[in-house]
Amino acid sequence: MLIRSLLHRAIHEGTILLRNHQKCSTVWRKTHHCSALIYREHSHDIQTVRMEPLLLPPVGDRSVRLHMLAAPVNPADMNMIQGSYPILCPLPAVGGNEGVGEVIEVGSDVTSLRPGDWVVPIDAGFGTWRTGAVCEEEEVITVPKDISLLGAATIFVNPCTAYRMLHDFQTLTPGCTVIQNASNSAVGQAVIQIAAALGLKTINIIRDRPNCAELIDELQSLGADYVVTEEEVMSTGLHRVFEEVPKPKLGLNCVGGLSGGLVFSNLDYGGTMVTYGGMAKRPLQIPAKSFIFHNVTLKGFWLTQWKRKHKEDKAQLNAMLNAVCDLMRGGQLSAPHCVQTPFHQYTHALQATVQSHGRKHVLIM
Repeated sequence: MLIRSLLHRAIHEGTILLRNHQKCSTVWRKTHHCSALIYREHSHDIQTVRMEPLLLPPVGDRSVRLHMLAAPVNPADMNMIQGSYPILCPLPAVGGNEGVGEVIEVGSDVTSLRPGDWVVPIDAGFGTWRTGAVCEEEEVITVPKDISLLGAATIFVNPCTAYRMLHDFQTLTPGCTVIQNASNSAVGQAVIQIAAALGLKTINIIRDRPNCAELIDELQSLGADYVVTEEEVMSTGLHRVFEEVPKPKLGLNCVGGLSGGLVFSNLDYGGTMVTYGGMAKRPLQIPAKSFIFHNVTLKGFWLTQWKRKHKEDKAQLNAMLNAVCDLMRGGQLSAPHCVQTPFHQYTHALQATVQSHGRKHVLIM
């Protein structure tokens, strides 16, 4: 009766009695659970995602246990749930690729992390929509705690995408010009701010919309030099702009279709257009003369691929992260305007994300 009572109490407190066969000794190890947003099939129906309790594995010698603090809901997350993203996790899967967590417990052989550190996942498919996680030490990288929580939760995808594209495809010096579409997206806003910090001029193409004047003011407050609608570019061109700034050597395309063609056709001789998204879900409209007579180059960029290529080079990952954090500390880069959503209200965040042109939602655990 006493044994049964003690066992019941141990299970109730979440503690399991384990036998260490090698040392022939009895040890006590506490088990931990978390709440997680799990999908068991690919679907466009957000009801596929449900909050479920999840048992965390024990912390191994080289692993760490995290308490997730905040995790954004991005379009790429929804694409993974829908089954249309290049990376698909084995089902069932926990949603979310981006977020920040606090280290709670570390394994005996962990050297680079300690309890209290803030960390972000390096690779996609981590499953950040949960209150806790256990992962290997090399799966995460530290982020400084002197930036805001929202800044930390959103720093390692969109701002780093902007940073890499501004550094990796053309040699740009102060006074050079960059042209982009999707300028009000999270990446677009980061491009505006990082370019301004580098002394670059930006031409920012947006869709025409009812609140166009308000959006133009918002982008200019971030440092945008020129904000024009697609309709304006098609009707009057950018001749007046090019009387004030040089034609751009770098173009950034996240839309495709006609909008991508507008970026491409306004590049300078020898320029490069980098495509990192296809929001319009339409093929690029590329004028042949830009290829033939202007020697313009087309490139593609996917930050996940870049991170995987440099996964073993933590120094380069840290250098990029530190550079972006320095911009944030210096007030030259701000976190995107986010709607902070309590974790249990996740359906609101998911629904808002599948509706185009809404604010980024961040789940707060």
